[in-house]
Amino acid sequence: MPEQRARTYHRGRVVNAFSEEITAMLEGELSDPRIATCHVTEVVLAPGGKSCRVFIAVMGGEEEERETLEGLMAARGYVRSEIRRRMNVRHVPEISFVIDRSEKINSRMNELLSRIDKRRSRLAGQQPKDFAEEARKERSEPAKTAS
Repeated sequence: MPEQRARTYHRGRVVNAFSEEITAMLEGELSDPRIATCHVTEVVLAPGGKSCRVFIAVMGGEEEERETLEGLMAARGYVRSEIRRRMNVRHVPEISFVIDRSEKINSRMNELLSRIDKRRSRLAGQQPKDFAEEARKERSEPAKTAS
C-alpha cells in the first residue's frame, strides 16, 4: 500500500527541520575541538521514525574526518536533547552520524575525466585515430593462437 501524501510531506518537513537544527549546532554551538569545519549534506529518516542518519561532509583529510566523527558521536545526546527542546516534540529519533565522501569522490572523478580529455585531445593533435574503427578491425580478425 503506498504511503499517504500527508505522511510523506510531514516526513520531508521533519527531515528539513532536523537538517537545519543540526547545521545551526555545527556552526556555533558544539565546542568540541575534535569537530572540524563541516556541514550537513543529507538527513535520512528511517520509515518508522525511530532512527535517522545524518550525513556530514568534512573539510579536511581522513584524520579530520575520523576526529570529527568521534566528536559528533560523543555529542549526539546533546544534539538529541536540543532538537527535542527546540522543536518541542516528544520523540526524537536515535541519531547516527556518517561521513559523506560523495563530494570528494565527485571532484576526483571530474579531475580524472578532465585528464582523459586532455590526453585524447593531445593524441588527436599528434595522430588522428579512430578508436571505433580500430576496435572493429580487432574483432573481425581471427584470434591468433600461440604455438
